[in-house]
Amino acid sequence: MDGIKGKTVVITGASKGIGAATARRLAGLGADVVMAARSGDALRALADEIGARAVPCDVSDAAQVAQMFDIAGPVDALINNAGLIDPIARLTDSDPRAWAAAVGVNLMGVYHGLRAALPGMVARGTGTVINISSGAATSALEGWSHYCATKAAVLSLTRVADKEVRGAGVRVMGLSPGTVATDMQRDIAASGINPVSQLAWDAHIPADWVAQAIAVLMGPAGDDWRGQDFSLKTAEGRAIAGLPPL
Repeated sequence: MDGIKGKTVVITGASKGIGAATARRLAGLGADVVMAARSGDALRALADEIGARAVPCDVSDAAQVAQMFDIAGPVDALINNAGLIDPIARLTDSDPRAWAAAVGVNLMGVYHGLRAALPGMVARGTGTVINISSGAATSALEGWSHYCATKAAVLSLTRVADKEVRGAGVRVMGLSPGTVATDMQRDIAASGINPVSQLAWDAHIPADWVAQAIAVLMGPAGDDWRGQDFSLKTAEGRAIAGLPPL
């Protein structure tokens, strides 16, 4: 956990789930946490509780993301966590507007964050970006065309960003946590589409475990995962993160 205290960290999608758990964890380790999410009331309540800063922000809007980074000031780390799984639907049943909204958050939100954060990190010669990825980035799952496509695109963004800024001392990596016990999993279960919806609740890992892995990747362990996805579905990943074995 070295190097977290006093660092300014922006976390998107921070009002619940993985984002909230990560905000709580990093604030507890002494980071200056800037929490971003669309749900302002829930965001402010958690920020007040843990001593973080709350900045309501829709990551699909480039102007809002730029303004959020202006408020944050120099940023040492960015956790691109905001993401949508709804609405789950087969391609022929999908709503083009809802599909585009998922692209706006899951893909464009990551792009906007990278575009806003990287110049300052490059100028200072240091910084870490962790893009929350998924096994969906490399898998085809029925009803998840929007999610699989956007997560695959985020993995490509991770690779490209690493190629562009690694030489400047900036680290960009992904984190694929597997299934996590959050509201997203309740929505997946309710859909009844594809095998993921059939998993028992106790098959999902706690959001706190993902927060733990993020804290570890922010330290020296992250050096080995630049330009690729770190997975918590492997024995190696669990061991590096200090989590219970598979």
